[in-house]
Amino acid sequence: MDTAKATALHARASAGFEERVASARRRLARAADAHPDAIVQASSLGAEDQVITDLIARDRLPIAVATLDTGKLHVETLALIDAIRARYGSFVERYQPVHEAVVAFVGRHGNDAMRTSVELRKACCALRKVEPLGRMLAGRSAWITGLRREQSADRAAVDFESIDGEGRLKLSPLADWTWGDVWHYIQLHDVPYNALHDQFYPSIGCAPCTRAIALGEDFRAGRWWWEQDGAKECGLHVAPVSALREAVAS
Repeated sequence: MDTAKATALHARASAGFEERVASARRRLARAADAHPDAIVQASSLGAEDQVITDLIARDRLPIAVATLDTGKLHVETLALIDAIRARYGSFVERYQPVHEAVVAFVGRHGNDAMRTSVELRKACCALRKVEPLGRMLAGRSAWITGLRREQSADRAAVDFESIDGEGRLKLSPLADWTWGDVWHYIQLHDVPYNALHDQFYPSIGCAPCTRAIALGEDFRAGRWWWEQDGAKECGLHVAPVSALREAVAS
């Protein structure tokens, strides 16, 4: 596949960029102060989350950085964990699915269960992502995401701050950033990012469930592209974690 630097393709600051950066920094600092030792960045290791990690490191905020290692991530995604440590000296917490549960699920439904039905795809997401997220957030009162309103119609109303189904603060400091803003920041500060972005992967999840997109396709068209209807979400941002944990156990 032909590649092109994502920074060259996308880095275009929109009007008010500097103020959006300042606002994101203020929100992160305020949350860190309000939730000492109890706040975490739940990083997907995508472009938005790399910006947030850089902001945290730049201001030396006491915010943990963690990711969900689903067992199905691209090697390019996993390589970022080492890149973050090398760049910032930051340890990235890794939360993996319960091995026995994965073995049982694959044994019952096969390695390609996610392509069999929407229900099994969501069950796979719940097993590999939602249940580990519950462990990541246990004992914490706030978490940070890279959600942006521009990402999809289902995220168009994302708030900077909200209360999730478990009563935790959920902070999305880049909610009003454009894709061009994200890449302008990455270019400006030489932020390490996933090499798949250079291969036309704007939204990156597990390897079997993510593909590159073509010119003119929707931002999230490369996620679960075989599904024709419904929101292209894994469940992390649409229901209380406790309810999804129960679904995994059932």
